[in-house]
Amino acid sequence: MGQQTAVAPSPPGTADGGAALFAWLRRMRDKAPVWRDPRGCYHVFRYDDVRRVLTDLETFSSDHGRFMSGGDVFSRGNLTTMDPPPHRKLRQLVNQAFTPAIVAGLAPRIAAIAGDLIARFPGGQFDLIEHFARPLPVIVIADLLGVPAADRELFHRWVDGLLAIQAGELANAEVGQAVQAAMAGLHEYMLARCHERRDRPRDDLISQLAGAEVDGDRLADDEVATLCTLLLLAGHITTTMLLGNAVLCLDKDRAAAAELRADRALIPGAIEEVLRYRASFIQAGRFATKQARIGDMPIPEGAYVSGWILSANHDERQFAEPERFDIHRAPNRHLAFGHGIHFCLGAQLARLEGKIALELLLDCCAELAPAPGPEIVYFQDGTTFGAKRLPVTATRQRGKGPGDA
Repeated sequence: MGQQTAVAPSPPGTADGGAALFAWLRRMRDKAPVWRDPRGCYHVFRYDDVRRVLTDLETFSSDHGRFMSGGDVFSRGNLTTMDPPPHRKLRQLVNQAFTPAIVAGLAPRIAAIAGDLIARFPGGQFDLIEHFARPLPVIVIADLLGVPAADRELFHRWVDGLLAIQAGELANAEVGQAVQAAMAGLHEYMLARCHERRDRPRDDLISQLAGAEVDGDRLADDEVATLCTLLLLAGHITTTMLLGNAVLCLDKDRAAAAELRADRALIPGAIEEVLRYRASFIQAGRFATKQARIGDMPIPEGAYVSGWILSANHDERQFAEPERFDIHRAPNRHLAFGHGIHFCLGAQLARLEGKIALELLLDCCAELAPAPGPEIVYFQDGTTFGAKRLPVTATRQRGKGPGDA
């Protein structure tokens, strides 16, 4: 039997911005790198072990439907909950429609959207999430998919409903039912758009996904709808968290902020360090397909194994001085976008949005910092890591921002 070190029965929340959680994760990496919680779930905290859980497909499955009760929890076409060989073929189809060239071609539109949002910043104090970090990726992905601007608020409501699910407080079956209910409206909406594109294709991602073909096979309508739903949800959450976390990191390290203002070429490296230091997603789950061992801890078949991405990204065995925010860190092999076949499909888009958004914020705002007084409100769902409300004050630079004469 593996040794089970006595630790707190559950990890601390993130209401304090993660300070208590980072300290807990450091203790877990040192004292209990593989931990079985009171519910029987196994948690993995060190970089090499987390990477193994993400990449050892024969031992750790992403196919939640094989192990979770409660009905058909995840629809067909959800790449995040599929194993090879179905995953491989579906990914090939998606890669045909969601190419690097398509993403790179979005740069002018991203810049225009971000510039317009910045030009509309209220005077004085305002919520950066509400006025910038939240709407930017939704508008970008809505444009990419080809859905009308009038429907963007629907997307906000659906995403907010999913984020409100406190998975840690529900049994597996209840989690599945809650996710299905929250996704139902969004999936039905995407399914209707797919039906429209079958009859009248357009120059948008829904049409391209509907027409993609590998070995004579095409995606079914429900698969297209699920993939579009996944892109919207994952892309929205990742970029929203990334932008808020970037502002928080640069406020903490004013020297790094000054370097970025002096040299925009440093921004891509800064984005990678934000992703490492404050990863948008805290952990990723897999199920053991057979008896296994991580370190000296035996893992039974069927057990749920959670790889703590946030912990792996702060493992001193992989990163020198991991608690130091370093925009020059190289190499920076963080796991914020996962690893292996489930590497985030929207990683390139999130990086591009982050780069353009940060460039424009630095260009247009002489000062941008968390506002004194109102508390920052953080997500506490145990999955996402970032600000839900981020009150800031901004001083516009005359003559350099959109909308200035």
